Amino acid sequence: VQLQASGGGLVQAGGFLRLSCAASGMRSISVMGWYRQAPGKQRELVAEITSGGQLNYADSVKGRFSISQDNTKNTVYLQMDSLKPEDTAVYYCRMYAKNLLYREYWGQGTLVTVSS
Repeated sequence: VQLQASGGGLVQAGGFLRLSCAASGMRSISVMGWYRQAPGKQRELVAEITSGGQLNYADSVKGRFSISQDNTKNTVYLQMDSLKPEDTAVYYCRMYAKNLLYREYWGQGTLVTVSS
């Protein structure tokens, strides 16, 4: 079982990035999501999407970020627009999925840096 995240980088404020996270080795995925952790802060939910398409966003990203999934590829995306310096963090994908049993899985993290 593996989650492979990509798409982070350095961008100026107001810019955009798209993160991707592909899962392999899972039989069924219930929830896909993105979390982030800024230096000195706790990890927090950014956005998540269920297999049925229900969405949940942190208030701080509503209207700017959009989460989507491609179930045929077991991939979740995070489109981040109008980025702000306070969005700077390591972004982690998380999936609640079943290999033998349902449990959560975490990707390795991808760094997003937004310069002012």
